[in-house]
Amino acid sequence: MVPAVKRDREGYAVKKNTTEVAPQFEVWDDPLLAEIRPAVREAIEKALEQELIQALGARWYGRTESRAGHRNGTVVREIGTPMGSSIVEVPRARVFGPDGAETEWRSTKLRRHARRMQGIDQAVVAIYLSGTNQRRVKAALRPLLKGLPLSKSTVSRLVARLREAREVWMSRDLSEDKIVYTYLDGFGVNVRRDGRVVRNPVLMAIGVRETGEKVLLSLRLAGGESTAAWKAFVEDLASRGLKTPLLAILDGSPALRAAVQALWPEALVQRCTVHKLRNLLAHAPRHAHEAVKEDFHRIVYASSPSEAARAYDRFLRRWRQRCPAVAESLEEAGGELLTFTRFPKEQWKSLRTTNIIERVNGEFRRRVKTQAALPGDEAVLSVLYGLVASGMVAFRRIPGWRTIPAARRAIAAVAA
Repeated sequence: MVPAVKRDREGYAVKKNTTEVAPQFEVWDDPLLAEIRPAVREAIEKALEQELIQALGARWYGRTESRAGHRNGTVVREIGTPMGSSIVEVPRARVFGPDGAETEWRSTKLRRHARRMQGIDQAVVAIYLSGTNQRRVKAALRPLLKGLPLSKSTVSRLVARLREAREVWMSRDLSEDKIVYTYLDGFGVNVRRDGRVVRNPVLMAIGVRETGEKVLLSLRLAGGESTAAWKAFVEDLASRGLKTPLLAILDGSPALRAAVQALWPEALVQRCTVHKLRNLLAHAPRHAHEAVKEDFHRIVYASSPSEAARAYDRFLRRWRQRCPAVAESLEEAGGELLTFTRFPKEQWKSLRTTNIIERVNGEFRRRVKTQAALPGDEAVLSVLYGLVASGMVAFRRIPGWRTIPAARRAIAAVAA
């Protein structure tokens, strides 16, 4: 007689001379949830029954001329719910098609072969996006799943849905998005390519609609921030229907500036003041950093366009004598550093920097800080897209958005 093999909760054999110690949360069940769970099962079965009645056009034993099919028994399924696992009876039926042929009825509320409610799948993806790797997602959800299987491959398939959703999103039509302002910037990420970890830039575009909402327009992992890379990026936006924005907010990349000039020559350009300050400090001796910051802040935080222009001139006069390289760096941006002052003052805070893209970058770094590098291009772009699509990175309307129509008219009048 073969001795019985002792197995753990997941069905794996327990080695000899070991003691299985289960965490308390695996065996402890809230008494209230134990009472609620049968009601959850009944609610699911009732919802499916009502859906079937509507599809058939008749209740049990109903004999009407409009009847569209007939019942075909039930099937028992184990479904993971936010209240734990539930055993439910799913009705089956055959329905008549337009040509009179019978087909199997499929519920739209409970997908075929689904083992979990959609809320569970969303929780899996949310935990993954929060920074937990795929191996640990199962452990994190074990108290909720109550023994329902959740393999690493299942997690991988759920995460793969992000890539499918992103591919659809990347090809969507942009002609209906009335984009007024566009933020363009890139930031470096570590990604594994051809067996090596390399640092490549992610090119990103965020737009502002006429109604003030910010919207992620596009993402692309490039080999570098060259003019060709940026030109291809902007051309893709244009090919999908994006019209020339009124204002493009950029960092100090000459390649990006050249691409915008080539493809959107009529767009106004605002150089990011945060990037420019970093550049100024890189040209200044360390003991002069505070003085450079103070003089620069007098420009970008001025209360009026004329005050900003005067502060700009004072900066150049002072630093041409103290440190010519700092003055030359400021002059390099030219009037594009103060383009934001041509717009209503309520919008200045949002229009003078590319901080919105820096925020997405910061959230992405927080997400991957426990990993040396993501496994490939698709993983990088899917995580970035997922952070925005899931709402983990939420965009707000820009301050002063109600003044956008007036700003458009004013800029158009000056151009005319």
